[in-house]
Amino acid sequence: MSEKKRILEITHLVKSFGNHEVLKDIHFSVDKGDVISIIGASGSGKSTLLRCVNLLETPTSGSILYHGEDITDAKMNIYSYREKVGMVFQSFNLFQNMTVLENCMVGPIKVKGTKKEKARELAMTFLTKVDMDQFINAKPRQLSGGQQQRVAIARALAMEPEILLFDEPTSALDPQMVGEVLNVITALAEEGMTMLIVTHEMAFARDVSSHVVFMADGVIEEEGSSEDIFGHPQKEKTKDFLSRFRNL
Repeated sequence: MSEKKRILEITHLVKSFGNHEVLKDIHFSVDKGDVISIIGASGSGKSTLLRCVNLLETPTSGSILYHGEDITDAKMNIYSYREKVGMVFQSFNLFQNMTVLENCMVGPIKVKGTKKEKARELAMTFLTKVDMDQFINAKPRQLSGGQQQRVAIARALAMEPEILLFDEPTSALDPQMVGEVLNVITALAEEGMTMLIVTHEMAFARDVSSHVVFMADGVIEEEGSSEDIFGHPQKEKTKDFLSRFRNL
């Protein structure tokens, strides 16, 4: 079996807001093809960790290496990095004045300099993948939350990233729309997309993840395979957290 390709290496990561230390000495890595779910109670630091990985928050200390290069280095081209490490937000963040198709074309054109026809081809490929190609002329306000999130995923994919980060992608959705978004993410996992997912959907995390990270109070309390964490948790905080999800 060939050795997995290391994409991200996070060491001694700390993030403070004033005197409040939100992340405390975080260590973990992401290899090509990993589907890592980050779980834990609200306020445990999950979303802050993801935002540090995408440099939406600047780490207070520690390092985040992308293919061995520290992304916190002043010489690092943040925009080039974000081309390869895409992010899908809980609130969709679509451009309200653009159509669905334009939302998915604008990134490749503006950021990567992709020719318009090629950008349209990319956008249509990924809108078809998320079953939103029939809505290309709609504006975001004409879509349901689930449809908007699927467009947001297509928009991220159109940049052809190496990793996709999902920050609670279903938390802003009505319950009946959650499944359609999780189905898209599950399909991406099955295709081998490398993903880092902050989620409250425990059954989804259990079934889709190759690796699960449980956070509590700003630290990684426990991590391991899906079977390890959901089937045989070792730490009391992990057991207590998962005990709330009786239907797993």
